[in-house]
Amino acid sequence: MEVVVRAVVIYFFLWGITRVVGKRELGQMSAFELVLLVTMGDLIQQGVTQEDFSVTGAMLAVGTFALLIVLFSWLSWRFPRTRPALEGLPVVVVKDGRMLERVMRYERLSDTELLEGLREQGIDDLATVAIGVLEPDGKFSFFTAQDHQPPQEKASS
Repeated sequence: MEVVVRAVVIYFFLWGITRVVGKRELGQMSAFELVLLVTMGDLIQQGVTQEDFSVTGAMLAVGTFALLIVLFSWLSWRFPRTRPALEGLPVVVVKDGRMLERVMRYERLSDTELLEGLREQGIDDLATVAIGVLEPDGKFSFFTAQDHQPPQEKASS
């Protein structure tokens, strides 16, 4: 039972850390950060199981994490009001071709990263962007002015 309690404590600690670290940082991890994350996983496992190398201890820890993941997913689905806290919200970072500096500063997002996101989606001019959104997973969605134009009616002959 102690392994389950430790797993719950570590789960909520990691959940809190990922919320604090921010969307952009999690969306673009370097190779070193990925290795660090794997190493951290091993260290967490030792903390959860308290050096318990038994198969039962490992299964309890992993099973507890899995149940908590399913629980958070179910809570998010069943109670939509919990989504902002559990999953995060998309944030508008570009409006009418201009970067929203205050929002970008809050999200710790540089103009270089934003422009890189534009290029990745084949947009070469920030001025053409009507709305730019930083999604909860750290990716960008850009909508250009031409995306919002109503279809032109064909002239009748």
